[in-house]
Amino acid sequence: MINMVDKNQILIKFYREGKSKSRISSELSISRKTVRRYLSEHEEEIMSHDLSNHLEHGLSNKPRYNVSSRRKRVLTNEIEDAIRYCLQCNKEKQNSGMRKQLMKGIDIHNYLQELGFQVGYTTVCNFLREQKKFSHESFIKQLYSPGDVCEFDWGVAKIYIDGVLQTFNLAVFTSAYSNFRFAKLFCRQDTLAFGQSHIDFFSYSGGVFKEMVYDNMRVVVKRFVGLTEREATSGLLELSSYYKFGFRFCNIRKGNEKGHVERSVEYIRRRAFSSQDEFITEEEANEHLLKICNKLNESPQKLQSGKTALELFADEKPNLFVPKYPYKCFKNEHAKVDKYSTISYKTNRYSVPDFLVGRLLDLKIFAEKINIYYNDEFVCGHKRSYGLHSWTMDINHYLTTLKRKPGALKNSLAFSQLSDYMKKIRVEYFSDSAKDFIELLLYCKDKKINFDNVKKAITIIKTITPTSISKDKILAVIDKDNENTIAKNTSQSDVKKPTESERFSIENLNQLSNLLKQ
Repeated sequence: MINMVDKNQILIKFYREGKSKSRISSELSISRKTVRRYLSEHEEEIMSHDLSNHLEHGLSNKPRYNVSSRRKRVLTNEIEDAIRYCLQCNKEKQNSGMRKQLMKGIDIHNYLQELGFQVGYTTVCNFLREQKKFSHESFIKQLYSPGDVCEFDWGVAKIYIDGVLQTFNLAVFTSAYSNFRFAKLFCRQDTLAFGQSHIDFFSYSGGVFKEMVYDNMRVVVKRFVGLTEREATSGLLELSSYYKFGFRFCNIRKGNEKGHVERSVEYIRRRAFSSQDEFITEEEANEHLLKICNKLNESPQKLQSGKTALELFADEKPNLFVPKYPYKCFKNEHAKVDKYSTISYKTNRYSVPDFLVGRLLDLKIFAEKINIYYNDEFVCGHKRSYGLHSWTMDINHYLTTLKRKPGALKNSLAFSQLSDYMKKIRVEYFSDSAKDFIELLLYCKDKKINFDNVKKAITIIKTITPTSISKDKILAVIDKDNENTIAKNTSQSDVKKPTESERFSIENLNQLSNLLKQ
């Protein structure tokens, strides 16, 4: 088979170099018949009355071969008819809701072999590919009004949290008008996470769009009614009723009907986690993700004449519905406190104050936290754990018991979950006095003092008496700002007399004050 270079050489050697057809055939190793044919075709085009038309289409066309008379050796009409029959069966199954039972290329090939046809799998695939060219779907470009439509979808992101590879569900929102984006990571793809993602998005955007678009995910579609109708879940209906938005479902396997968010899932995931995928906590990962969303919303968009999503979103904001309060998406549960002063939910344990051992408590389960109530009064809250058989402990819940059993502090699980700094304080300054350390924690709990204040107090004491740091000195420095209040309260007759510990703290405070003045 000759190519365009060979054809070009034939023309140059004949017209510019004046060589004969025989010599050209010998030099290029091309038959004289082929040389004569190309020269004849070229002369006919040049001498043609329709030369201008030939110039429009080009004179240097690639050499062509006449294949009109060739017959298909393997793919006969009988085989083509058998393949078309399989495609027609697929179409009927698809219309009957049996999409998962369609015949693939390999199934059609096996069917043909069972019928006795000798045809290769590649030949079948090539024919199927040709048939698809005649059945491509046409799409209609849509125009959206500001504040009308927002699309939602789930994605999956794998990142390292504290060195452990974990899989998270990525909730993504995209406005159809402005491409305004928001995303957040969740441990599960359930109703609570679905509701919390909407609450966070509406708070982030400052309002609610008129219509939300979803695919046929289980958290929004309760069941199918016929081939096209769907019944919404109670979770979606409650959310829609509170935030006053309508909703629409895509047709089955028609992700293009919410194409904005389909693209956004892949785009945000790649921009956020392709270069950075290691974080200390889930909160740190979500903070990073939010920064990426803010950056994307502030970036110019080529298809929007260089306008950013934030600039276009400014047109949408006046059309959004603004709720008075954010919705609370949770479910109610009950749990009994065990002997370790913990309650159990989905194999994970959470500590409660030790005076509640044996009591039945009410739980409010959110996507990211658990709130615990006793007799309708809030007791405590914990970050929700999605592990298996994990223990989430707060040492403040055990201080009353530890005061009576100070020896249990050292190896307690609650102590192991303290911050590294507080554990360091225990080892360096209270290694021989667990009781003083427990009393320090009790004082901080009762006075609602942050551990950072303890750290500052120790830093001050080190500048004065670096080798003598005690509980009373720490408390004296912490209470330094309240010295006037303490003096005033002690002078009032209706106030109880200070305890021995308080008197000792006041004396230490006075001594430290004198040293500071010097």
